[in-house]
Amino acid sequence: MSESGSNTDKTSFRNAALAYHENPKPGKLEVRATKPLANGRDLSLAYSPGVAEACLEIRDDAANASRYTARGNLVAVVSNGTAVLGLGNIGALASKPVMEGKAVLFKKFAGIDCFDIEVNESDPEKLADIVCALEPTFGAINLEDIKAPDCFIVEKLCRERMNIPVFHDDQHGTAIVVGAAATNALRVAGKSFEDIKIVSTGGGAAGIACLNMLLKLGVKRENVWLCDIHGLVYEGREEDMNPQKAAFAQASDKRTLAEVVEGADMFLGLSGPGVLKPELVSQMSTRPIIFALANPTPEIMPDEARKVAPDAIIATGRSDFPNQVNNVLCFPFIFRGALDVGATVINDEMQIACIEGIAALARATTSAEAAAAYQGEKLTFGADYLIPKPFDPRLSGVVSTAVAKAAMASGVATRPLEDVAAYKAKLNGSVFKSALLMRPVFEAASTAARRIVFADGEDERVLRAAQAILEETPEQPILIGRPEVIAARCERAGLSIRPGESFHVVNPESDPRYRDYWTTYHKIMCRKGVTPDLARAIMRTNTTAIAAVMVHRGEADSLICGTFGEYRWHLKYIEEILGRPERRPHGALSLMILEDGPLFLADTHVWSEPSAEEIAQAVIGAARHVKRFGLVPKIALCGRSQFGNQDTETARRLRGAIEILDQKPRDFLYEGEMNVDSALDPDLRERVFPGSRLQGPANVLVFGQADAASGVRNILKMKGNALEVGPILMGMGNCAHIVSPSITARGLLNMAAIAGTPVAHYG
Repeated sequence: MSESGSNTDKTSFRNAALAYHENPKPGKLEVRATKPLANGRDLSLAYSPGVAEACLEIRDDAANASRYTARGNLVAVVSNGTAVLGLGNIGALASKPVMEGKAVLFKKFAGIDCFDIEVNESDPEKLADIVCALEPTFGAINLEDIKAPDCFIVEKLCRERMNIPVFHDDQHGTAIVVGAAATNALRVAGKSFEDIKIVSTGGGAAGIACLNMLLKLGVKRENVWLCDIHGLVYEGREEDMNPQKAAFAQASDKRTLAEVVEGADMFLGLSGPGVLKPELVSQMSTRPIIFALANPTPEIMPDEARKVAPDAIIATGRSDFPNQVNNVLCFPFIFRGALDVGATVINDEMQIACIEGIAALARATTSAEAAAAYQGEKLTFGADYLIPKPFDPRLSGVVSTAVAKAAMASGVATRPLEDVAAYKAKLNGSVFKSALLMRPVFEAASTAARRIVFADGEDERVLRAAQAILEETPEQPILIGRPEVIAARCERAGLSIRPGESFHVVNPESDPRYRDYWTTYHKIMCRKGVTPDLARAIMRTNTTAIAAVMVHRGEADSLICGTFGEYRWHLKYIEEILGRPERRPHGALSLMILEDGPLFLADTHVWSEPSAEEIAQAVIGAARHVKRFGLVPKIALCGRSQFGNQDTETARRLRGAIEILDQKPRDFLYEGEMNVDSALDPDLRERVFPGSRLQGPANVLVFGQADAASGVRNILKMKGNALEVGPILMGMGNCAHIVSPSITARGLLNMAAIAGTPVAHYG
């Protein structure tokens, strides 16, 4: 790229960054109330006189502050702006965008509320006084971008005087992520902490903290060689020294990086660009580990290092190279665990638990969500994948739980967890929107090892779902597809499963059961115009039909299809092959998981203009399925008409469905016909139709037209940030489900759990 082109890109990025911070309102944070303040009673509860009751409870027992205020989930990010990454001493005010950004990361990755506090104070002892005075407000303190050695002093004083966690992320966050990356790099290289020689450049806060952490992991102090801008830190050196550097002084007559790098197993750079020359890399040991973490330009570029050491294992601080050492892998989750058990400090045990959790997660199969966020990257454990990606949603459950357990085991937790497994499930539920709602379904599915056949077995989403099914359920996935294609895609996606070993495969191009399949299909369809030749062709090419034949023959218990193509096309083959007088589609039910809870919609796919009988069947089926999620169904039949005020065709069908439902006692609440706002707002409904049999807001909306149901479904997905579970095909006895092409791997796992539930659980 030309220099002018590069400058244009930089200007464009600068303008985009400034616009991001300015619009639609300045900054990256705002404060929102968590309680309603809509009337006089709300005001009296939130403030005077009701607030006094909470104050008195806290006066009597300080622990109640976490019960009645936000303190237990509130962190302060404190900085004086003296060492802002890549910018240096820019002052407290100029550092505010960085601290706001840190607060956003706390919220995004761990659900922790955060205030950024920028302080005009360069004296470390006075700064510590200010931070300590904030203890009544916050549950924990994150020190940020304070220059060395002042940061050591501030943290030491605060930790000594405060009874809440104080964590300097530039030191310990970096050290934890480096520790996790080093743990896995040594595993890949076949080396151990106890035996390696480390050469490090940079004697600042992060560099010293990383070395101290590596010592805790087993590195021998005599094997650590620390260099800074003045050369080797050696015994007797007086220039630019402090106690933290002096702890790593070597009794040696060597003075330069070039003199000490020979035979080094690991280079740890937290210094500046170009410090590690290629000729120095060539002097390191075989399979050298190079952590060049200077930002934005590392101590050596990865391609330069690999020219002289092709087997080098390399990490940087940049996102455009593999193995980015990013503190966001650590600080949100170590604070999450610490806050949730009321830890008084973040100690070594908690930090090492964090390291072990991060490292183990990288060695596990990559999550589908992380793969989606980093499309095109091979996220398979090895030299180019030592630590997980920041957007791996499993970090919260794995790392925070490990930290909480370590806090309890080490005796610093003031609110120990009663049920660690339930805590981890709750954390997963805060990340995976469907996790908590799906728990009853997964529990029901665990009672029987049903065989689920996936018609679209070559799709990467299906492969990731199959991996998760094998890890999380007793179900047995069967995939339809070409084995060699499936194997290659499993390898490319970094999955450990393999066709023929982990799961069964049906190869449409060559399967010994081919004759059995096409003759079975022909027998079903011979009086519907299907000739033997057509039956043979369909059983070679139509994977949905193949899956349906497998279910018909008893070789699978349920099928899942629809990751491509049109819903009704798939439904045609399912009806033809699996339909019975007692087993007919009653509609499609979509569970939409919103910020304020679940909302079910029907019929979203099956009947374009359902009859009154079909609407009634959809209502009955929806009630049955909603109960499977452990919820009480409250069903509203929705349309443009409101309790008889219009005489349209749709309104008549909805009223007809109510009449059919009223013919028998029902064990669920239903009402209609009504507008959607009346269904969701009980106060409005009471004004329009006093004495309605429906109590509270509806959680199921059944529409008189598929267009309306589908429109609401898509609006909620695109504008309401709703997560869909489904669509669930009702009326087919759980033997088939047709998903939508936009479904994710997590969505397929959820559908497999639904398909894996024995029919007896349907009620």
